[in-house]
Amino acid sequence: MKRVATLFASALALVTTNAAAQDSNAPVSAAAAPAATPAKAPPKLIVTISVDQFSADLFAEYRNHFTGGFKRLLDGAVFPSGYQSHAATETCPGHSTILTGMRPARSGIIANSWVDLKTARSDKTVYCAEDESVPGSNSIVYTVSDKHLLVPTLGERMKAANPATRVVSVAGKDRAAVMMGGHQVDELWWWDGKKFVSYAGRTTPPIVQQANDAVAARIALAQPAMAMTAFCSTRDRAIDIGAGKSVGTGRFERKEGDTRAFRASPEADEALFAMAAGLIRDMKLGKGAATDLIAIGASATDYVGHTYGTEGSEMCLQLTQLDQTMGTFFAVLESMGIDYQVVLTADHGGHDLPERNDQHAMGQAARIDPALNPKAVGDAVAAKLGLTGQLLYGDPVGDVWIDAKLPKKQYDAVLAEALTLYRAHPQVATAFSRAEIIAAPLPSGPAETWTLVQRAKASFHPARSGDIIIALKPRITPIPDPTRGYVATHGSFWDYDRRVPILFWRKGMAGFEQPLAVETVDIAPTLAATIGLTLGAPEMDGRCLDLDASAGDSCR
Repeated sequence: MKRVATLFASALALVTTNAAAQDSNAPVSAAAAPAATPAKAPPKLIVTISVDQFSADLFAEYRNHFTGGFKRLLDGAVFPSGYQSHAATETCPGHSTILTGMRPARSGIIANSWVDLKTARSDKTVYCAEDESVPGSNSIVYTVSDKHLLVPTLGERMKAANPATRVVSVAGKDRAAVMMGGHQVDELWWWDGKKFVSYAGRTTPPIVQQANDAVAARIALAQPAMAMTAFCSTRDRAIDIGAGKSVGTGRFERKEGDTRAFRASPEADEALFAMAAGLIRDMKLGKGAATDLIAIGASATDYVGHTYGTEGSEMCLQLTQLDQTMGTFFAVLESMGIDYQVVLTADHGGHDLPERNDQHAMGQAARIDPALNPKAVGDAVAAKLGLTGQLLYGDPVGDVWIDAKLPKKQYDAVLAEALTLYRAHPQVATAFSRAEIIAAPLPSGPAETWTLVQRAKASFHPARSGDIIIALKPRITPIPDPTRGYVATHGSFWDYDRRVPILFWRKGMAGFEQPLAVETVDIAPTLAATIGLTLGAPEMDGRCLDLDASAGDSCR
């Protein structure tokens, strides 16, 4: 069964028609990029795209099959081994590195959520992009805020240097939009599960309302399955996950009104890019005296990976459709006559579900032992030491906090016993105390050579991080039961979660590929050099990557 016209085609109809009428007579299509011409002046618009959970492994798997937007980017500067070099390979920390140029240890974004046992509210979990001081809020029902991001973004630095700069950030998740946009943005919009929203009190631009109306109408209609391409059919194989459920053969068929299924489908990214194109048109980004910046957080790949895994028909269809969506988006920018530079990367990688991955991993892949839940470990510690109450809080992968009310002698005893239990577990690679992480040397050199404690240190903030940091062994998935929600995830110390592609493209750029390791914190200083922006304090962790001196992008 063929799917009806894509949401992007519907939502962009007005955008592309108006753009062509206003700026060009050229038709809008996903055709190849125009012939290269010298480009010496700074670009007028920086387009930063983060594809959530787009690992270097997925990039390598699909790069020879792209025909749209990804294909265009492959003609630019290709860094296939970019690193989200820290251990906390989650959405919020990853997005915080891309346009700040700083690792989580300095940005303060150590995880998607962390525990603050000293906070006055009953919910001791703090979400990375919330204002927990709002009365009655909790980490699930929260007020979105940028208060926890401790450093400026590139967009903020650009606006400080030239107030004429406009900064826009849009994403499928609030934390992606906030962490790439920063504290000073002209427009910031994210998908809240039903529509695109922003901070309270902001006026909704007409294009955002149009996007919301188009999406609402689309969600109200049932959608037939996408056509299965010959390439994706090679991945069309059912994987049993128990309880009569399977993944691996999905084609994004959706019942009317199913917003959750919409979010985990190519339609979500189509709507996002359509809205981004409309904001560029209406705000005339790239048409002013200063360089403008738009950050786009494409979140559907992450939801697809979590819901279905990374190696089935679902991910294949998602990436091939995203390729076409970006190709159309770039064609729209061409029709507007904008001199733009693109950088595309990801906030983290990802790992396939163990039920499928174990077929290739020689028995190493497994789901986490529920006994590693911090409360369970804490109960075992309490029984051993003769203590009562909950002793440990946090997550079975990453940070664990010890009850802050314990006297020092008891704290030390709990810490020692918990470390012993964690380190003895066959699914745990190692566990570090906060003292061990603080004493470790700062990371240096290529990211793939960092020790585990250095990876932990890159995402350790003394005021927010846990008392213990857990590193599970490779291929251990921290989801004990795939039948009750997500089937696969990320968040580990290992390179399948740390390695992501970094792709730069601009008209006139001489394409090349650099196989050596770079970091996502290198993106912001590289873009700053591209536009001739002098970076003052605070100094970034990243370094400038020399893209193409002939296009005016040499590092300064």
